[in-house]
Amino acid sequence: MGRRLDALRQELQAKEEILQTANEELRSSNEEMQSINEELQSTNEELETSKEELQSVNEELATVNSELQNKVIDLTRANNDMNNLLAGTGIGTVFVDHGLCILRFTPAATNIINLIKSDIGRPVGHIVSNLEGYDTLLADTQAVLDTLVPKEVEVHSRTGLWYAMRILPYRTLENVIEGAVITFTDITESKQVRMALTTAQARLAEAVVATVREPLIVLDAGLRVVSANRAFYNIFNVSPEITLGKVLYGLGNGQWDIPELRTLLEDILARNIEFNDFEVTHEFESIGWRTLRLNARRLFEELGESELILLAIEVSVGSRPQDQADTNNGEISF
Repeated sequence: MGRRLDALRQELQAKEEILQTANEELRSSNEEMQSINEELQSTNEELETSKEELQSVNEELATVNSELQNKVIDLTRANNDMNNLLAGTGIGTVFVDHGLCILRFTPAATNIINLIKSDIGRPVGHIVSNLEGYDTLLADTQAVLDTLVPKEVEVHSRTGLWYAMRILPYRTLENVIEGAVITFTDITESKQVRMALTTAQARLAEAVVATVREPLIVLDAGLRVVSANRAFYNIFNVSPEITLGKVLYGLGNGQWDIPELRTLLEDILARNIEFNDFEVTHEFESIGWRTLRLNARRLFEELGESELILLAIEVSVGSRPQDQADTNNGEISF
């Protein structure tokens, strides 16, 4: 019986030790669970904070997206306005980059240069134009890019239209050169008016020259005879066939090669002066010695089209001068 009790005590003690060990393990597990729970709570708080931050970022992105959409709308409207403006002005415009490749163009430009949408990105030199007598577009555009100096020239198309072509550097708002802009402005009407005015003035001058009783001749920039009146032919005993188109100094075997007259006429072209009452006595082969009183001035300077000189001559009978110093050079006015 005593043994039985000892065995039971030992067994009970062993179980108490096992329970105590299990209890300690449970206590340790509980502490670990509490620690994990605290970590989970901390993580949950961080997630809540992150959620709030994400909501704030989302709101900011929504605001930025709305602003970007408004800017896209504004840019689309500005692009439409620019396209309508360029199309409405009727000015042909071509934009090229530094490599002279086409970036974009307006509809009016297709009437001057054979452009289609697929030509964007191609070198402008590869495109066939409708211009006559002008084949330096590529070189002129490159020169503008090299020097940044705009160039303007009047060009003529095969359809009979005239254009004022301007080539300018393409500048950004930061003043950076990113290519060139080529514009074509239709000036056909003004060109026709100028040509008609030039023709009318030329006819008027010819009419005046033909009706004046004193000898009159009109010279071009090379001092060749453009026209002369009847009095000139009659007094100096020459014909239109041997006069028109000839250099003044070569008329009549050089009888008009008067050094003082040559200097004065060249000054008219170079310095835009006029001279009045220049008197010279000279011997002509067919009519002998004559005293000439000469008046000259340049014509049509305001049009910029012609460099013509009108020379009026008063002729009187002269005699051989005794001394060249007696020649009266008259008055030269500036």
